[in-house]
Amino acid sequence: MNYSKEVTDYIVAKYLEEPTRDTVDLLAAELQRPAKSIIGKLSREGVYRRNFYTTKGGENPTTKLEMVSEIAYNLDIPPSKLLGLEKSPKSTLKLLSEITKRA
Repeated sequence: MNYSKEVTDYIVAKYLEEPTRDTVDLLAAELQRPAKSIIGKLSREGVYRRNFYTTKGGENPTTKLEMVSEIAYNLDIPPSKLLGLEKSPKSTLKLLSEITKRA
């Protein structure tokens, strides 16, 4: 979808006032465009900020594979030597990662 310079400036200004998904939804309804189109335009303009998921503790999420790779790095061995470890509970992997950091 094409946006005129005036509409683009309006979308960017409104979004920068309050950069939330609610603002995107309001703009989409107001301009009768899909929310994805508004997000795409804001992204092309370099102003859209995606909401990132955080854990209940406020930390960035870490996958089990990333944790196993970190453990392998801490132990100075290739991750392939720890095959199957990613099936362990996340709490166990977190503990192992913390312990191996000290080693």
